[in-house]
Amino acid sequence: MSSFVTEVLASSGKLEKDDLACKISKLSRKVEETKEEVTDMINKKYIEFIPSMEGAEELLAQVLSVSKDIDLLKSCIENEVQQNLHDAVTEYAKLKQQLEKNTAVINLLKHLQEFDTAVEEYHRALQEKNYVIAAKQHGNARASVDALKAWKDNELPLVRALSSEVTIQRENLIHHLGVEWQKLADWKLPSPKTELTSVKSFLETVLHLNRGGSKADESVPHALLLSVLQALSIQGELHKKIKLFGQVLFKFMLKPLIVYPSLMVEVSSQPEHGAVLTLQCKETKAEHPDPSQVYNKVLTVLKTLHGNLFNVSIDEKKVSEILGDLIWEEMSECIIRECLVHSIPTNSNQLAEYSEVIKQTEDFESSLKEMGYLAGDSTDLLKYARNVNCHFASKKCQDVIVAARKLMTSEMHNTVKITPEYKLSIPKLPSPSGGEKERKESGKKSAHYDQQSLENEKQLSPSTLCLPVCRISESVQQLMDLAIHTLSEAVGSSPQCAVQLFYTVRNIFHLFYDVVPTYHKDNLLKLPHLAAIQHNNCMFIAHQLLTLGFQFKPHLPLKDGVSYFVDLVPGFRRLGARCFVAQMNVQKAEMLERLSTARNFSNLDDEDNYSAASKAIRQVIHQLRRLGKVWQDVLPVNIYCKAIGTLLNTAISELINKIMMLEDISNVDGERLRTLCQTIIEEGPLVFNPLPDENKNKKYQEEVPVYVKKWMTLKEVSMVLNANLQEIVDRWAEGKGPLAVEFSCNEMKSLIRALFKNTERRAAALAKIVK
Repeated sequence: MSSFVTEVLASSGKLEKDDLACKISKLSRKVEETKEEVTDMINKKYIEFIPSMEGAEELLAQVLSVSKDIDLLKSCIENEVQQNLHDAVTEYAKLKQQLEKNTAVINLLKHLQEFDTAVEEYHRALQEKNYVIAAKQHGNARASVDALKAWKDNELPLVRALSSEVTIQRENLIHHLGVEWQKLADWKLPSPKTELTSVKSFLETVLHLNRGGSKADESVPHALLLSVLQALSIQGELHKKIKLFGQVLFKFMLKPLIVYPSLMVEVSSQPEHGAVLTLQCKETKAEHPDPSQVYNKVLTVLKTLHGNLFNVSIDEKKVSEILGDLIWEEMSECIIRECLVHSIPTNSNQLAEYSEVIKQTEDFESSLKEMGYLAGDSTDLLKYARNVNCHFASKKCQDVIVAARKLMTSEMHNTVKITPEYKLSIPKLPSPSGGEKERKESGKKSAHYDQQSLENEKQLSPSTLCLPVCRISESVQQLMDLAIHTLSEAVGSSPQCAVQLFYTVRNIFHLFYDVVPTYHKDNLLKLPHLAAIQHNNCMFIAHQLLTLGFQFKPHLPLKDGVSYFVDLVPGFRRLGARCFVAQMNVQKAEMLERLSTARNFSNLDDEDNYSAASKAIRQVIHQLRRLGKVWQDVLPVNIYCKAIGTLLNTAISELINKIMMLEDISNVDGERLRTLCQTIIEEGPLVFNPLPDENKNKKYQEEVPVYVKKWMTLKEVSMVLNANLQEIVDRWAEGKGPLAVEFSCNEMKSLIRALFKNTERRAAALAKIVK
């Protein structure tokens, strides 16, 4: 650097090259000499004590002279050298820039040379089918082009051309690798037009596996196979290629083998060309595949793939592991959905046998782990198989709800007869958990109390709290049997399963409460027979629910305070009553509509009016007879009589009200009104036929006044219509006779005024109608 400055200063003509060095050398010598003299002087002054004032002054002058020369030299350097330093730096920067440009050009040429070499090696390796080298050389060419793109003049046409060439050669390489891959795994698939909806549509599927040539050691992959897979990995296409292969494998081979029990896989080995997998159909009666059969079929396919294609490690990861990661989730879900779901036992007694399926699942996963298809300790497939108790409960509950709903939506008119002796067929339950000793002591105490207790003379009837004779739907009886069977299943199940089954039974009855009235709504309003059956169904269910829960309570792991089924009883009773009351209202409306055609039972001396009134009465009687026939042997006797009696009472009340509203009743009108009343009196009891045996019905026909509130009123009206004033007064008996029981004073007076003309006798009779 000093020589460079010197040359610059010399070229300027202001400082000689040797002059500067010479002056510095002379100054150095003077400094040394002065130092020696000063030292000598100090020694003499302070050591030898020789006076040397004059010598000191000379030395001081000499030091000042040297110092002055140094300052002059320093000033010269600062003024002369630093003045031209800026120019020197600028020139140096230009030289450095030129050097960098030359270096960049050299690097550019170097990258071009590397690109050319890589492309040549790439083509040579591609021709020799050395795909790994080809992939690496292509990567080198890509790196060279990327380096060229990083140069500031990356928009050169040359760079664009090289980039395009790299892309073309990559596609060319991928094409060659694709061809080789297709030779290694050659698919023959069904026509795209074929609908994949049956076993036959998959029989055209064939997979030809080629190891890449014959080898003595089948356990070692052929070099071509390894080369193709490594080259695909280098190009970043291996995952994509395996994913596409896995999708085709699952759709056209694995899934059909899982779904269809009759579909089998056959493997034919070819020593020089690998193996061929084909699908064959074998007849079977099984609706759903067996887990062991599914596992064997899937393992056959995957073992063949492992032995011929995927037993290769790329970048310390087996290709079989890549395939497993891509297809395992979908395949396990398919096995669960199409196979394991259907293998779940439907009976708690079969749960112990399911351990075999769990072991088969464990062995299946162990085989997959050995081949590298599966990683990890526990999967959803094995968890599903091991959680059989929960799935059993869920499946059982689902099956029970489906069966219950099917019964609820079935026909209601198929009935069975229920008698007081009817009891639910509850199977024998195991003894509840508890101390045997406590039960024995309790039994002894109970026996002791029984001996001391005194029986009442009057005992309750054996039929007390029994359901009366009636008919219920056969489907409801089956529904109760289903509920009992489900509760029995809960008794022998795990606590979690038992609780779930118990609440499923409760859900059955909640479902009945909502489904049946909605599903059969129209028929329950149109058909009185079905309304009566529905009434009985609800009362039957309510009756059984009273004690059903307590029969199973000791055997179920439920917490204290659980209501079992008793809380459902009022709701079912209201449901049955509401249904039958709605039907009664429909019948009342029809009856009143028929009576409305009687023209208010006035002016019956007119034949048309009398004919209309008589027809209305006959229609009402016919309606009651029809209902009596429909409800016969269906409703309990007391409900039957109350229902028919209520409807007959409605008709009688309407007739009496119309008669009492008449202001003028002629003799002809009176006779014809009495005829209509007598028709009801004579034929009304005959509609009470609760039992098929006519002889047994006479008892209920004689008890008509018990069920028809206005029956005696009708009889009194009929008597009045045919009586004279004295007879009416006698039956009034000063407010104590039968007429006074049925009518008020005003009503009786109004009827007398309508029947009799205004005479003294009528006035006298009216005066006696008092209470």
